Amino acid sequence: MLETDICILGAGPGGATAALHLANAGQPCLLLDRATFPRDKVCGDALSGKVLSELRRVDADLPARLEMAPLQLPSWGIDFYAPNGRKLTVPFKPRYNPATDHAAGHISKRLDFDNFLIQEVRRRPEIDLREGIDISQQEQQPDGRWLLKNADGQPVVLARLLLVANGAQSVFARQIGGHALEPAHHCAGLRAYYRGVRNMHPDNFIELHFIKDFLPGYLWVFPLPNGEANVGVGMLTEAVSKKKVNLREQLTAMLATHPALKDRFAGAERLGPVRGFGLPLGSKRRSLSGRNFLLLGDAASLIDPFSGEGISHAMVSGRHAADWACRALAVQDFTPPFLVGYDKAVYNRLGQELRLSRVMQRLLNYPWLFNFIANRAASNPTIAETLSMMFLDLDMRERLRKPSFYLKLLVGK
Repeated sequence: MLETDICILGAGPGGATAALHLANAGQPCLLLDRATFPRDKVCGDALSGKVLSELRRVDADLPARLEMAPLQLPSWGIDFYAPNGRKLTVPFKPRYNPATDHAAGHISKRLDFDNFLIQEVRRRPEIDLREGIDISQQEQQPDGRWLLKNADGQPVVLARLLLVANGAQSVFARQIGGHALEPAHHCAGLRAYYRGVRNMHPDNFIELHFIKDFLPGYLWVFPLPNGEANVGVGMLTEAVSKKKVNLREQLTAMLATHPALKDRFAGAERLGPVRGFGLPLGSKRRSLSGRNFLLLGDAASLIDPFSGEGISHAMVSGRHAADWACRALAVQDFTPPFLVGYDKAVYNRLGQELRLSRVMQRLLNYPWLFNFIANRAASNPTIAETLSMMFLDLDMRERLRKPSFYLKLLVGK
């Protein structure tokens, strides 16, 4: 059995980022994952500007190393398709030159991006990475430490502080952290890979389609290297249940019949199966910590409720988890009143953005209002910029505090 001060469950973006920041602070840690890398993860595969910013916080050279990686595409913007069919093109930068500028976003399969982070982890002697370790049971000892066991009930780890980053299906988050699945704050999604989708944007804009008959869900098409595309749908679990929506049937039907999609997918080839996944959304503020533990990423229900983005939020939580883990060790205080500082730090960074995304998500219940905003955004730079900022690392907190921001939204300046 291994004994450690800090054990991180899950080596995805949240867990790997936490481990790398701990290593930067000179703090050893144990990083466990039940898979062996490289491994697939069902996701939209888009890496926003906020991801690049978090990479830069780990190591100033990391974004450049990602940009040089062969299994990614630089992305320069977003095409929004409103329910009325109007396309709103929002570049990440008002003026950009793909030949000379650094891209504000990227698209990379999670198979490749997560492995990119793991390669960074492997370079750090402070991180003890153990793959193929499936933790099935956890028991808290009288002194607060966590005893982790495998499926056979054999003790594997005894840890002073547990950083739980083992994803949307985390048993720990549900049973210990209190993050029950709430259909109003949870999204059901499907993802498939395609080859040969026609008329993709030459600068690799990602596409979000808000189709009238599929609201409050949305469909995405994200370009990938080698002429492939990540194609999927997401809808609130509450809406799926109430409307008795079959997501697989809806995805197939929209690709075959929708005017904006049918010709583009007529000759496309699906690569592999359609895979489903669940997204615990950050549309509700929840507790992220407890006695001797912190929740990170999807296990902390931090996914953006409008865009479905979770990677950058997981990395933000990983950075703050490393900070508070070091603080807790320094003063030997692992109690809830101390560790709640982690909650405050995460929500101080992400809270305003999550609330704004919650408002945008609710607009999907009112197609006429969504159409109105899309129409206004075509001639309102502030609206267009706000949509773009949701995918970039531009801290919106100060802007959202200023009444002049809302005036600009209304009057179109």
